[in-house]
Order: sequence, then C-alpha cells, then structure tokens
Amino acid sequence: MNDIRKAQMVGKNSEAVLVERPLSPHLGVYRWAPTMLASILNRATGIALSVGSVMLVWWLVAAATGPQAFATVENFLASPLGLLLLLGWTASLFFHLFSGLRHLAWDHGVLFAKPSLNPLSYAVMVLTALATALVWFAAYLKIEG
Repeated sequence: MNDIRKAQMVGKNSEAVLVERPLSPHLGVYRWAPTMLASILNRATGIALSVGSVMLVWWLVAAATGPQAFATVENFLASPLGLLLLLGWTASLFFHLFSGLRHLAWDHGVLFAKPSLNPLSYAVMVLTALATALVWFAAYLKIEG
C-alpha cells in the first residue's frame, strides 16, 4: 500500500460479510501546521499544569507540616530535576495562558481569518518563550541579589 489515503479497514457488516471501510484521517495524512502544533501543545500543557499542581500541593502541605518536610521539598525543587520540572511548569503556564487568550479572541471572531492563524500561533510560542525567560531571569536576579 503506497498511498496512505487508500488505507482501508476490513470489517464485517451485520450479516458477517467482509466489507472495506475507510479509515478516518490521522496525523500521517495531514501536513503539520503551526495551528495544529499549537493545538496539540495546548492540550499537553493543560496536562502538564495538572501534574505540576500536584507539585505545588506537595510544597504547600510540606510548608504546613513543618520545617523538615519543607526543607525536603525545597531541596528537591533546587535539584536539577526539580528546576527542570519548574521550568516546564512555568512554560506550560504561559503557553496555556497565551493559547487561551488566542482561543478567546477566536471565539469573538477576531484574528480567525486564514492569513492570521499561523502568525498568531507563532506569536503564542514566542510570547511563551519570552515570558518564561523573563520570569526565570527575574527569579535568578532575586536569588543572586
């Protein structure tokens, strides 16, 4: 089968006779576009924010439990793995925020024309990188100062 668009699923109908049914389009059929990537990343960052919230709850519970529990969480968050998780959580937060604003604009019919879809998706990605870098740079200055 050379052409993926001709993929067929073989199944049986109600009389148990073999029939060919077309497969639904999938990622192998579509050409990747910035809006497609932004949509997938929006869902992924929503999941990352949920997982990161568990880390936040761990930190808050440790703060309420006592100094030793809080020190354990602080040591983990200061480790390379902890910092990587915090960086990912920060980037997820900003991406989800800017992507949500993009969807809010679309819901109001703003910037929903075809020529503005890809540039807006790129803008979400650039704003995410800038905001994440700004927050981490500010945190670095606060720690060093």
